[in-house]
Amino acid sequence: MRDQLYDSKAPKQTVSLTVNSDLYSRAKRVGLNISQVAEQAVADAYAKKCAETIASEIREDLMAVAEYATLHGDFAELARAHDERDDGAV
Repeated sequence: MRDQLYDSKAPKQTVSLTVNSDLYSRAKRVGLNISQVAEQAVADAYAKKCAETIASEIREDLMAVAEYATLHGDFAELARAHDERDDGAV
C-alpha cells in the first residue's frame, strides 16, 4: 500500500485565498464548494511536485550508477566474475 502524501483527516485551517471575484461569484452561484475545490487543487499540485522530485532523484541515482559503471565496470559483470571465481572454490 502506498503512503499517503498528507493526513486527510488533519484538522482544517483557515487561510486567506485571493481569487478573481467574478469567477468566485459564478462558482458559488452554481454550487461549487470553493474550499473543497481549492483543497483538491492543492493536493493535486502537491502530488505532482512530489512525483517530479522523486523522478529527479531517480534520474540522479541512475546517472550515478552509470558513472560508477564507467569508472569501475558494470556491477552485474563484476558480480558474475566474482561468482565464477567462487564456483571453483569448494
